Amino acid sequence: MKKKLSFISIGYTILSAIIIAGGSYLAIMYAQGNYRFTQSGVLVESGLLSANSFPTGAQVIVNGELTTATDDTIYLEPGIYTVEFKKDGYSPWRKELVIEKELVTQTNARLFPVAPSLTPLTFTGVENVLPSPDGQKLVYYTASASAETRNGLYVLDLNDSINPFQKTSRQIAVDVPLYELNNADFIWSPDSSQLMILTRLKQVIVDVNQMNNLLSLPDISFRRSEILSEWEEEMYLRERQYLAEFPEEIIEIATQSAKNVYMAPDKRKLLYTATASAVLAPEIVPPLPSTNTQPESRKIEPGNIYVYDSEEDKNFLIASDETEIDQVNKSLLADDLYQKSPRTLKASPSAFTRLQDQTVANTALRFNTYHSSLTINTLQWFADSNYLLFIKDNRVQIISYDGTNNTTLYSGPFAENFIYPWPDGSRVIILTAFSPDTPQNLYSIELK
Repeated sequence: MKKKLSFISIGYTILSAIIIAGGSYLAIMYAQGNYRFTQSGVLVESGLLSANSFPTGAQVIVNGELTTATDDTIYLEPGIYTVEFKKDGYSPWRKELVIEKELVTQTNARLFPVAPSLTPLTFTGVENVLPSPDGQKLVYYTASASAETRNGLYVLDLNDSINPFQKTSRQIAVDVPLYELNNADFIWSPDSSQLMILTRLKQVIVDVNQMNNLLSLPDISFRRSEILSEWEEEMYLRERQYLAEFPEEIIEIATQSAKNVYMAPDKRKLLYTATASAVLAPEIVPPLPSTNTQPESRKIEPGNIYVYDSEEDKNFLIASDETEIDQVNKSLLADDLYQKSPRTLKASPSAFTRLQDQTVANTALRFNTYHSSLTINTLQWFADSNYLLFIKDNRVQIISYDGTNNTTLYSGPFAENFIYPWPDGSRVIILTAFSPDTPQNLYSIELK
């Protein structure tokens, strides 16, 4: 009898162990996204689609079938899916996404309004407008104010405020007609706190945070080259710091086989135009578990525009270069990134004159092109580092950094040499006039 009870006890123990082991296995598999009950049945293996969008509430259509609404998580069998988001009043979003076993694929979709409203930012006319290096300010000249003392130079602050719809410009200098400020050349200091004004009669530096008297300011013509070299050294050191986070292979291409290289606001992506053929080796950096699944182009061809994502080690083809061959192009200053010590102005004065030219106009153009691709009318980074702004076919357009979802933001009248993103991504600034009898002013295309 005792022997029989012993066998029963052992049997219960073994059965309990099997149940616990089986339950643990199922719990682990369930936590990994397996054995999920869906409308199509039980999924033994699955991956997760995190269908998120801004704004939320968009229809989620997977392979042509309405599935849910954003934001939501969907369990799908591993494979390739066509995912679409649709929301009334907004342009659709569409991508081919790869769902991998036990991994999460995020959409992070931005939906843009199909009929955005326009908000005026200025009212007295705008000429000679230029963004600051930090992207937080615009300087411009106006000669159409109601009083002569209100004509001159203004700064429009683009930083966040309690009520961004009540943005007003600050006057930083009263007009001096002899200086012809509408045709003057401007160069921002690297920290965006000063502005060098270059005219035929006088060259001065103003503090953009206060009112300045252009007539009483000292002429800096004889020191211009020295000041610009100091600014260039500061730009070089800052660039060196940011580029150090990128793999050596892409730095070699960016410094030797590319032009118009612009870092994204998050400093993790590079926009560049190839000038020579090259091949990026696979897995320059250790691969992440879940990355952008769009096709990339690691074979680089001259004349094409690419975006390199250092976080995911992906290189995406965006477009073909359409800039003029003879125009000024941006080149990186930190072409000695892997030298032990950075160059210094004291030891190598001539190394910090690369942006200076024989003419004042070309010098200003080189500095301004370094700070912003707006100057050469090519692709510009959007504030969130996930999109690029550009002008094509008389339309303001935006495209994802991986080359997908090309969307028209605005197709009304505007000056084709000026579009600029608001720092928080809520708006895009254009320069336009809606009547031939009125001067051009700055307007914002409202995207939220």
